[in-house]
Amino acid sequence: MLQLCATGKLRCSEKTHRPSAAAVAAITEVLDGGDFYEHEAIAAFAWPLLLQAGGLATLAAGRLTLTPRGRSALVRPAHQTIAALWQRWLKNALLDEFSRIEEIKGQRAANVLTAARPRRELVGQALATRTVGQWVTVDDLFAQMRRAGQDPVIARTERALWKLYLEAPQYGSLGCDGHHDWSLLEGRYTLAVLFECAAGAVAALLAGDRRLRTIATRPPRSSATTPSTTPTTSPTCSRLLRH
Repeated sequence: MLQLCATGKLRCSEKTHRPSAAAVAAITEVLDGGDFYEHEAIAAFAWPLLLQAGGLATLAAGRLTLTPRGRSALVRPAHQTIAALWQRWLKNALLDEFSRIEEIKGQRAANVLTAARPRRELVGQALATRTVGQWVTVDDLFAQMRRAGQDPVIARTERALWKLYLEAPQYGSLGCDGHHDWSLLEGRYTLAVLFECAAGAVAALLAGDRRLRTIATRPPRSSATTPSTTPTTSPTCSRLLRH
């Protein structure tokens, strides 16, 4: 990824900082084993945003270029860089992961969504409490978050829920009873953070300290499990970061 930046092959929008279709295609080619699903940009979409949030790359005339920190990352152990990326991502303002759930419309209306950073930090806190070396189902993770009060609430108010909808606002509003349960909104947001910005970015989330302990693997389309572990640096991750 860093080498793609160094050669100027990654173009991003100067307004949204999101990667172009050509940049996504270039990243997909260097991902070990490709993206999670064919024809769906998940890891390939997340990488340019993580590099920017982590201060490893910056936009110049619409192209990502390496910063001094990015150039030094070329010779640093990959797991240290990846751990730092995650910590910086938790505090970034580049992207609200909920926006990637494109089937839920109305997100751009005024005063509908809560701030993304506090939501994301709650997901990070939930991951940090997992036991090292043990798998956890997504349902169990959700239950643990709810018991602990780690609710990444999506809508600012109950009235704001009526502005979110599926397909058409007249009959698809999420404000209706039974249409805005935790798994649909807060749960889907949590999965977006896990599988695109955590697992999607590195294929293995490596811990640089005890607060960063969970690795999320290929996301299934229905129920899923998430392992909690602290792996050592792998050759694959080193190659991926430096690509």
